[in-house]
Amino acid sequence: MTAAMKGPASYFPSIEKKYGEPVEHWFALIAARLPARHGELVGWLKAEHGLGHGHANALVAHTLKAAS
Repeated sequence: MTAAMKGPASYFPSIEKKYGEPVEHWFALIAARLPARHGELVGWLKAEHGLGHGHANALVAHTLKAAS
């Protein structure tokens, strides 16, 4: 990933570093819970996996955009 990343992808390096899993791990977990609403997925990642709001939001936004 490059320094020129924008949007949700700009969070991915820090997500991988902080939580010790590649972003693909999180994408797969989110995809397995579809269909679900954005806010529900963010809340679930925060409650069940301890992600911060910004990190959870970035992962969900990216996953939902890719799924559409």
